[in-house]
Amino acid sequence: MLLGGGALGALALLSGCSDDSETRPDTGGGASVAKLRATGARDSTALLTRYDATVDAHPALAKRLAPLRAETARHAAAFRGHERSASPTGSGAPSASASASASARRERPPAVPKDEKQALAALAQAERHIADARTTALVTAPPELARLLASVAACGAAHVYLLAQGDPGS
Repeated sequence: MLLGGGALGALALLSGCSDDSETRPDTGGGASVAKLRATGARDSTALLTRYDATVDAHPALAKRLAPLRAETARHAAAFRGHERSASPTGSGAPSASASASASARRERPPAVPKDEKQALAALAQAERHIADARTTALVTAPPELARLLASVAACGAAHVYLLAQGDPGS
């Protein structure tokens, strides 16, 4: 599965690197780019909320999920146009993505299964859904944004793989 996702991401990345502006469909200008970036930021923020809810429900998973959550915070920042999140791990001043995540959690936290394995499966399913949506969006994205979408989609596929694995310490 990881190899398939990685191969798909690499293929998308390579197609995003080519200068095929003549064959790429019209993207509608800046509005489409802004919409794709906003969707990317919103989806990453929703994943942050899901990571936080999962850790709240299953504190024993905090250490295992911390690196994946930190990557997801960086993805949200990248879609917003920032190089990196001010605080992807929660140390120091809260970042914009952490604030958005906290705001979304106050509105309606996602349901988290009581069983840890099911909670990880639900998180993996959310990652897979968003990675698939980002891969689909590559078709209409301009090259620079296509590279970001491909990279983040490939990272999401890797997250799915890591979430699906058993206890990493065993």
